[in-house]
Amino acid sequence: MAPCTLCWYQRVFMFPLVFVLGAGLLAADGNIARYALPLVTGGWLVAVFHLLLTRGFIPASASPCSQGIPCSRIEVEWLGFVTIPLLSVLSFSAIGIALYSAYRKERQ
Repeated sequence: MAPCTLCWYQRVFMFPLVFVLGAGLLAADGNIARYALPLVTGGWLVAVFHLLLTRGFIPASASPCSQGIPCSRIEVEWLGFVTIPLLSVLSFSAIGIALYSAYRKERQ
């Protein structure tokens, strides 16, 4: 299954997190949230846009997918509502919550 343009953008934000968070973990860097939060925020915003596009809240004409696979098309849907954009939103949200928790713990 080939990814659409918005899926690629989400991957651009998600894949570097592996290295950024891994380096912060190995170095025991308490300021890791400063480095990872911009990636999480950007990815979350793209994922929310993609989710709203697939749910019809944003018209398909606003989609950046001009060629290839349409971003508004739902390829996978489990249990009638779990889609890949929803999983992406949940992933970025969970990482963001974990970073915020680590940041608050570090400040105390």
